[in-house]
Amino acid sequence: MSNSSAQKPGRISDRAVRVAVFAPVRGVFDYLIPADVPASQAPAGCRVLVPFGTQNRVGIILGEAQPQGDRPLKSLLKLLDPTPLVEEAVLDLARWSADYYQHPLGDVLSVCWPVMLRQPRALPDVGQRFWQMTARGHTERDQLSVTATRQQSLLEELESGPRSDSELSSLGLVWRDAARRLAEKGWISSYLSDESAVTATGNGVPGVELSVAQHQAVQQILKTPGKFSVTALDGVTGSGKTEVYLSAIAQMCEKGAQSLVLVPEIALTEQLVGRFRQRFGKQVAVMHSALSERERFLAWNRCRLGQARIMIGTRSAVWVSMQQLGLIIIDEEHDPSYKQQDGFRYSARDVAVMRAKRGHIPIVLGSATLSLETLANVQRGRYQLIPLLHRARAQPVPQPRCIDIRGQSLRAGLGPTALAAVDAHLSRSQQVLLFLNRRGYSPVLFCRACGSLWRCDRCDAGLVLHKQERAARCHHCDRRLPMQRGPRCCEQPELALLGQGTERLEEEVAELFPRHRICRLDRDTAHNSSTVSATLEIIDTGGVDIIVGTQMIAKGLDFSRVTLVVIVDADSRLYSLDFRAEERLAQLIVQVAGRSGRGEAPGEVLIQTLQPDHPALRRIVEGGYHAFAEAALLERREASLPPFQAMAILRADARDAALPLQYLRAVREHLAAQGHAGMTCGYPIPALMEKRAGRHRALLALSAGSRATLTNILRQQLSFLDGEARKHKVRMALDIDPQEAL
Repeated sequence: MSNSSAQKPGRISDRAVRVAVFAPVRGVFDYLIPADVPASQAPAGCRVLVPFGTQNRVGIILGEAQPQGDRPLKSLLKLLDPTPLVEEAVLDLARWSADYYQHPLGDVLSVCWPVMLRQPRALPDVGQRFWQMTARGHTERDQLSVTATRQQSLLEELESGPRSDSELSSLGLVWRDAARRLAEKGWISSYLSDESAVTATGNGVPGVELSVAQHQAVQQILKTPGKFSVTALDGVTGSGKTEVYLSAIAQMCEKGAQSLVLVPEIALTEQLVGRFRQRFGKQVAVMHSALSERERFLAWNRCRLGQARIMIGTRSAVWVSMQQLGLIIIDEEHDPSYKQQDGFRYSARDVAVMRAKRGHIPIVLGSATLSLETLANVQRGRYQLIPLLHRARAQPVPQPRCIDIRGQSLRAGLGPTALAAVDAHLSRSQQVLLFLNRRGYSPVLFCRACGSLWRCDRCDAGLVLHKQERAARCHHCDRRLPMQRGPRCCEQPELALLGQGTERLEEEVAELFPRHRICRLDRDTAHNSSTVSATLEIIDTGGVDIIVGTQMIAKGLDFSRVTLVVIVDADSRLYSLDFRAEERLAQLIVQVAGRSGRGEAPGEVLIQTLQPDHPALRRIVEGGYHAFAEAALLERREASLPPFQAMAILRADARDAALPLQYLRAVREHLAAQGHAGMTCGYPIPALMEKRAGRHRALLALSAGSRATLTNILRQQLSFLDGEARKHKVRMALDIDPQEAL
C-alpha cells in the first residue's frame, strides 16, 4: 500500500522501504529513504519515525519496496536504530500471526516491543540503574519527618549500600516516588552500571538427582536436537515437572542455546523464578507487568543480545528476540490467561508452538490438567505424550471427596463435615486451604425495602461489596462506588448482603477459629509479585494456619505444609452457557486439590456441592481428570465443537444498543449470499454480559471443519467486515480460536 501525501522538498532518493506502522490500521506502507541514508543502514527490523496522516508514528521496516503508480511517497522522517532490533524470525512470526488472527500487522508488531521502544526515541541506555545515599543524606537524614515512612524505609535500605531498581522492586517497597523526593533533596543519587556485568554464567547451584521417570522425560524431550517436536508433559501435581524443565534447560545452556519459559501469572510463580535463579544465577531474565518499563526493556535487551540464556515471562514474552533459541517451555499450558482477550486476541501457547515449528526446535507443554486441544493433538499423533504418574516424593495424590451440603446448616460457608475436618487438621498443626473463587465480601447487594439489586450503571452486572475498602465495586469495568452513596432505589433504602466472597470467608473463619492465624490470597491482597512473595514465605515457614484464596492459589504453588483443601463452592460453573465451563471446573478442582499432601503427611480434599450427582462432577471425582477429559472429548466431537471444529467469533460493540445486532445481521446475510462451502454461520446474539463498560455487545459464531478453510474465508471477507463496521458505526473484532465463547 502506498501513502499518497506529497513529500516536502528536500534531498530524496528513489529507494523505498515497506513499513508496518504501530497503529491498529490494516496494511503496510511504502516510504522513501532520504538520500543521505545508505541502504545498508535501513534494514528490516529497524524502527523508523514516519509521517502518518496528521501525526508522526513509529513503525518498523519490513524490507525493501518497489513503489508502483504515479502517486508521490512520503519520506522517512528519522531512522531510530542503527541496527535491527527484531530478528527476522520474529518478524516472520508476526506476519503469520497477523494473517492467522486477522489483525493489523503494525499492531501485532507493537506487541513485540517493550513500551519504551514504541516511542520515537533512540535505544535507551542499557545499564542497570542503581541508587545510593549521598554524604548529605547520611548527615541530614535525621531531619526527615516521621510521617515520611516510605522515604525512611528507602534510606534504611540504601544505608548498607547501593541497590538497583529491580532489587528495590523485589523487596516490596513502594519506593519510586520516595526516591524522586529524596533525590530532589540531594540525599540520594542514581547511576547506571554496565548491564554486561550481569550476564555471564552466574552463580547457580547443581540440580537435584532426577528420578528414572524424570530422566526419561528429559531424554525424550531433547532426543531430536535441531528438529521441531511438541511434547505434552502430563504430570500429576507434585510430580516434579519443574525439575524436568530445569534439567532440559541446563543441557541447552551447555550447548550455548537460549530457552524461553512462559508462565500464566508471574505474580504467582515467584517460587518457580526462585528455583531458576538458584540453579542458573544471573543467566535468568524475567519480564512481567510489575516491573518498570525500564526494567522490562533491560530484560528484553539482555535476551536480544544473548546476554541472558533464559527468559521467564508471561504471555507477551513469546515475542522476545532470542537469536540462539533452542527450547520453549509452556508451564500450566491449559491456563486461559495465555489467550489475550482484547485488542490483538492471540494465544501465546499457539504462537509459541508456531515459533518452535518455524525455528526447528522442541517445545514442551506442561500441566497436570492438559487442555482438551492438546489432548486432541496427542490423539492425532501430532504431539508426543510423556506421563509423570507419581509425585516426586512418592506421596499419594489425594482423592477428592464430594460433600453433599443440601439441607445442612453452614457456618462461614462450611458444612459440619468440612468444619470437623478443618478442626482435626489444625489440631495436628497442619495447614488448611479454603478455596472460594469469588473475591470481595458479598457478591450480591440488594435493598430490603424494595428488593432491587445494586447494579453497575455501566455493565449488566451487580456490584460487589469490598468491606475493607468501604466500597462497592464492579469486577468487570472496575467502577468503584463508596458505600456512603448507597443504592438510590427508594426513599429509605436498606442495604442487605447475600452470598460470600473470600473477604467474608476470611472474617467468618477467623471468628470460628480465633486462635489460629489466617491469610487471604486473591486479587485484592496480591498487589504485586513482592506482596505475593512475602505472603508465600509466611505460608512456607508455617506462619499461617488457614489460607483463604481464589484460583490464584491453584497455579503452580508448592505448599508443603497443607494437608486439607476444602473447595467451599464447586457449583458455580456447572450450569454455565459456555461449553468450556466444565473443562475449566475440572482443571480447577484438580489443580486446587493438588496443593494438598505435598509434604510428609497425607492430604485430604473435600468438595462442597449442592449437586453431588452432576455427571461432570462425578467423572472428576470418581475417574480423575483423564476420565473426564476422555468423555469431554467424545462429547465435543459429537457436537462438532472445538477442538474438532475450527471456531471464530465476530464480536461487535457500540454505545447504541441496537447497532451491534444490526451489523451482525447484515454480515450474516452477506455470508449466506456468498454461500461459502464448509463454513457454518450461527445467528447474531447478545453477549452473555450484553452491556460492559458502557458499551453494548453482540456476537456471531463462525465455524468450519478446518482452520485453513475458516482462515481463507475470513481473509476474503475482511474488507467487507471492516466496511460494514464503519457503516454501522460499531467496533468490530475477530476472535480466532476463542476461549470465552460468550
